Amino acid sequence: MPEIKRPLSPHLGVYKWSVTMTLSILHRMSGVALSLCALALVAWIVAAASGTAAYAVVTGLLTGWFGILLLLGFSASFFIHLGNGIRHLFWDAGYGFGRATAHKTGVITLAAAALLTVLFLAGVWS
Repeated sequence: MPEIKRPLSPHLGVYKWSVTMTLSILHRMSGVALSLCALALVAWIVAAASGTAAYAVVTGLLTGWFGILLLLGFSASFFIHLGNGIRHLFWDAGYGFGRATAHKTGVITLAAAALLTVLFLAGVWS
């Protein structure tokens, strides 16, 4: 039998990119982003407890362009993580494992996260 030279484990070039792979990566990234945003919240609370000068500095930072960018990233991360978490709850119950269903729920999760992010930010700035 001739020896076939192939990788010992599957490589990225073997797989066709899918929505499920994208959501898996986004779920991990959004979890990290939410943790970093929690640190910003802690910094704001510590600044509030430290006095008016520290509070003014942190509030100024969080209400400027950096804060708006942080709010956009936080809200998008929150809704992506929430939607994918709900999707995982259905998987834990044994539903939605079919390829077509997983693709459809992935697209719905991404669309819902985008819509909810826009609605949330529109409500914040109205």
